Amino acid sequence: MARRKGQDIDGVLLLDKPEGLSSNFALQRARRHLDAKKGGHTGTLDPFATGLLICCFGRGTKLCATMLDADKSYLATLSLGVETDSGDCTGIATQKNCDIKPTLENIKDVLLKYMGEIEQIPPMYSALKKDGKPLYKYAREGIELERAARKVTIFNIELIKYEYPTLILHVKASKGTYIRTLAQDIGRDLGCYAHLSALRRTAVGPFEIANSIKLADFQELEHPVGALIALDDLPAEVGIKTN
Repeated sequence: MARRKGQDIDGVLLLDKPEGLSSNFALQRARRHLDAKKGGHTGTLDPFATGLLICCFGRGTKLCATMLDADKSYLATLSLGVETDSGDCTGIATQKNCDIKPTLENIKDVLLKYMGEIEQIPPMYSALKKDGKPLYKYAREGIELERAARKVTIFNIELIKYEYPTLILHVKASKGTYIRTLAQDIGRDLGCYAHLSALRRTAVGPFEIANSIKLADFQELEHPVGALIALDDLPAEVGIKTN
């Protein structure tokens, strides 16, 4: 039986990815519901993370390249007292210190250190490659490799809530910033360790989570094409030419 190719559908979907799905799996669910021939997204979210996933279809997939350099914003929930090997809630605890309970003043002082251009060492649990093999595969084998620090920019860190052991931050950062690494570094500077217990992407470039649709709601739409942003209606700064 010949494989169904789908329809030529052009547009962009602002999807609110649920927890527990890979970005590609969420994209493919949306693509199947649209019956779109061609689809892609502009940046991966880890399965445990939620929030804005920009799904592009047809000629809209040109956006995938133009948005690679886009700044991103996140609502990051840190759990103080424990560091994990992955830097998030999916990992195994590697360091603990529940005796130190930072004050609000301590936290504000440490956060100031991360404003502006900083250097980050990429985590082993990442898709960066060494000799053609993703780092996370080495990590799963118990191998840790030396990684060069990279310069990234933190444009803003807003302290949303602090009630030990939970610290919630809103972070706007440049491309290539690992929020898991930021959480880990903050925890080490506080002396108590930390990991990400939740992560929600709230913006990518000019696109905001407030204008997104949940995957479950999208899959219930009788006419899902109506939820797409037409290419002519995209913000001018994303730079897609439609002719």
